[in-house]
Amino acid sequence: MSAPIRVLLVDDHALFRSGIKSLLQRHPEFEIVGEAGDGMEGVKRAAQLKPDVVLLDLHMPGLSGRDAAAMMVEEAPGSHVLMLTVSEDAEDLIETLRAGACGYLLKNIEADTLTAAIARAAAGESVISPQMMGKLVQGVRGAPPKASAEAAAPAVVASELNKLSPREREILVLVARGQSNKEIARTLDLAESTVKIHVQNVLRKLGLTSRVQAAVFAVEQGIVQDPRT
Repeated sequence: MSAPIRVLLVDDHALFRSGIKSLLQRHPEFEIVGEAGDGMEGVKRAAQLKPDVVLLDLHMPGLSGRDAAAMMVEEAPGSHVLMLTVSEDAEDLIETLRAGACGYLLKNIEADTLTAAIARAAAGESVISPQMMGKLVQGVRGAPPKASAEAAAPAVVASELNKLSPREREILVLVARGQSNKEIARTLDLAESTVKIHVQNVLRKLGLTSRVQAAVFAVEQGIVQDPRT
């Protein structure tokens, strides 16, 4: 049996932390290693505990979630910071991704979706609530060039698409729509390990480093019109 995913909870609402803690404790694949009620304490706890995943609120008194995420990336580089917030603002989304967060989830998320997202984050995947993917692309398109580049992908010319096989292009579309490797495997009737290799090849051929970058690139090149469709 593999070791449980070690999770740190950082949120200024004690009742919310308690609810998330109770939820995750019902799943043996997760271990709550610590809690913090503000951003600065969260940074200290992340540096001490080196969790696999940090569930981090965005708007907290004192140090903001965005600034806390940036500090956690420096202090605990092996930890994956996953934002869990009520904010549906595209600027908040883009700024936290720029700060180093691996994902952005809304607090109205279903319990099963949350646990799956934490597992994906621990595995190094980028995770964004489906309803935020369109806002990500719109925000990147409307941002100044520098901000757009930092928030999304490095420059990739359209001709790079020619490097992708038909299967890899198909998988790129599904990645852009927010599907996990398991979901893509189910959709295409492939082994999950095969999908993982295809995704790695897509990112390598396009010179990208994350699924979020791949999603933005796919929309910008017209491969999909909107990640939600």
